[in-house]
Amino acid sequence: MPLLYEKRGHVGVLTFSRPEVRNAWCEEFYEALRLRLEEADADPQIRCLILTGDEAGGAFSAGADLKNPKTHTLNSSAEFILNLPKRRHHAFRVLDDFSKPTIAAVNGYAIGIGCIVTYSCDLIVASDRAEWRLPQVRLGILPAQGALVRLARWVGKGHAMRLGMGFPLKAAEAHQIGLAQWVVPHAELMTKAMEVAEHICAHPPLSSRLARESLNQGLNMPDLTDAALLDLYRFLALEGTEDKAESHKAWREGRKPEFKGR
Repeated sequence: MPLLYEKRGHVGVLTFSRPEVRNAWCEEFYEALRLRLEEADADPQIRCLILTGDEAGGAFSAGADLKNPKTHTLNSSAEFILNLPKRRHHAFRVLDDFSKPTIAAVNGYAIGIGCIVTYSCDLIVASDRAEWRLPQVRLGILPAQGALVRLARWVGKGHAMRLGMGFPLKAAEAHQIGLAQWVVPHAELMTKAMEVAEHICAHPPLSSRLARESLNQGLNMPDLTDAALLDLYRFLALEGTEDKAESHKAWREGRKPEFKGR
C-alpha cells in the first residue's frame, strides 16, 4: 500500500510513500486515505494525526502523476456524472470529515494535490526545505474542490491568487503569511511535528475534537451569532464529561490529569 500508517502512542502517522516518483499522487491514495482515516477515527487511543511524505522521495508529494496518460483525462461527460459519488472520498473531503486534529509535516515539495492536502489539515509544520506549488492553471485545468477558496481562508485572497497562478511559495514566506505555523530545520521536522501532536494529545480528547469542529464548521457559517450559539451546545456537552471534571480536579490538586476520552 502506498500510504503507510503507524501509531506512536496517541499519535497516528500517515506517510505518502511512492519514493520512486517523489510520492506523486495515485488513485490508490484516495481509498487508502479514507480507510486509514476511518481506522484512526474509530481508535480511541489516537488523539491526533500527522501526515507527511516518505523521506526517501524527497517531497511531501509531487502532486498528480503526469507520466500516467490517464491523469487529468475524461472519456465522457457520462463517465464524469457516474463517478460523482466517488467525490465523497476525495482527499480534502475525508480530511474535513475526520474528527480529530491533523498536522501536515511538510518535508519538501508539496505540489498540486499534495499542496492542497497540506492546508486541508488543521496545522502545518514545515521543513526549511518545504515548497508549495499549484501548477494546475498552467496545465490548462484549475485547483479543484474549492482549493483556492480553502487556501484564501488561510492566507487571504491575494496570496491564494498568487499561489493559484503558479508562483512558488517557500517555507520562510509560508510561515510569514500564516500558511505554516512552524518552520524548522529539515532534520528536526518530525521531532517538532511530534512535539506539536503530543501537546494536543495532552488535552482532553473530546474538547480538542469539539474545538476543531467549532472552528472548521464556524468558518462555513455566514452568521457569527449562529456559530456562537452552536458553541454553547458544545460547551454544555463538554461540561458533562468525565475529563472536564478530571481536568478541573487535577488543577486544584496540583497534579497531572489523566484523561480517558469520556
